[in-house]
Amino acid sequence: MSERPPATRLGLLVAIFGSARLAHALATVGIALGAASFFLQRTLGWAGFLAAVIAALILMALSYLARQDEIAWRSLLPISLLGFLVWSLASLVWSSYKWATLGGLGYVLAFTLIALFVAISRDTIQIVRAFGDVLRVVLGLSLGVEVFSGILIDRPLPFLGVHGALGTLGPISGIEPSRDQLGLVALIGAISFATEYRTRSVPRLTSVLSLVLAGLCVVLTQSPVIAFAAVLVGVAALAIYGLRRVRAERRRFWQFVVLGLAIVGFGLIGVFRGLIISLFNATGTLDYRIDLWRQVINLIGVNPLQGWGWIGAWRTSIFPFSALSATPARPADSALNAFLDVWLQLGVIGVILFIGMIGLAFTRSWLLAGSRRSVVYAWPAATLVALILVSLAESSILFEFGWMTFVICCVKASQELSWRTALRVVPREADLPRQSDEGL
Repeated sequence: MSERPPATRLGLLVAIFGSARLAHALATVGIALGAASFFLQRTLGWAGFLAAVIAALILMALSYLARQDEIAWRSLLPISLLGFLVWSLASLVWSSYKWATLGGLGYVLAFTLIALFVAISRDTIQIVRAFGDVLRVVLGLSLGVEVFSGILIDRPLPFLGVHGALGTLGPISGIEPSRDQLGLVALIGAISFATEYRTRSVPRLTSVLSLVLAGLCVVLTQSPVIAFAAVLVGVAALAIYGLRRVRAERRRFWQFVVLGLAIVGFGLIGVFRGLIISLFNATGTLDYRIDLWRQVINLIGVNPLQGWGWIGAWRTSIFPFSALSATPARPADSALNAFLDVWLQLGVIGVILFIGMIGLAFTRSWLLAGSRRSVVYAWPAATLVALILVSLAESSILFEFGWMTFVICCVKASQELSWRTALRVVPREADLPRQSDEGL
């Protein structure tokens, strides 16, 4: 047999890496790496997990190069997102734990690149399907682990942090690091499964059973944070549903009405916060957080402008994070508030960039959800509502699954509704080059 010519081999490689099936598989793997990161770290070890992330990034790069002529960016990377990442990188200059900052930057950049690949290589409905496929497995596996621990062997699984409490109906954490993180995954799963149901992209029975699974996980976490977020996500979903049915010429008026009601609603939450805390049985959870937040604010006062330097998830062996713990038996790995966490690590400038980035992403997603015909545009808006609400009591939006999901929503919203796209000049017919007679 004659050896295959180099040009033919190259064409074969381009065909393999340019395959739409491979792009779909890589997007699914990327989402799975974020959603099951804790489980993979505990089972594969950090070396194995990082090797899997690097391998996925290499394959994604090859897939992008093979398909770059097919992929339309339609807009550049959102400037707000780029500004936040650049400031995080700049913190390397004044960080007193430079190697930890470098490692944290590399880690967040890895999940940023995974999110970018998913966002630019997949349509929104394809992204929803990928999230649905992954989160069905993650939530099913979480419930399976809890059944095994709490019912079959009736003992905890310390290496996963599973306490075997399913027999008493929770709280459960499954394959996630905490009950709040499992609740967030279940909440985003519920949004994805509901979108699948509305778009009929999977069989109805699959959607219904998936929604039941997500709801069961939310309840069994017994997390006041997730319960409160779930109620507000439901309210936001109803608002989107109503706005989508308003006539286009009246939609702007009703958008302002919804904004006004949201402001009044949050005001009432502030006034009746004691009653709400009691209703959601969140007194103990809130006391722990308030104690930690006081310590964080004291350290913020030392470097208020630029912060201490980016690190991502805290390392308790490094100062000042070694000094932050509400209880000795429960060391903190974050500020349990994304905004305070960013303020501690990146200072006032970082918080301003962070709020601007979230604000722009949410505004674009909300406007798209209310104005576009397809119901799939409601997914980024509802998902961002969940991420933002949970970020008030957790820092999940800054790490792994939360950060990856946020970047995907941010980039998709920027692609569909970017001020740079709006400023592009469309040439008039008179300005177009005339065809010669020979070309007619």
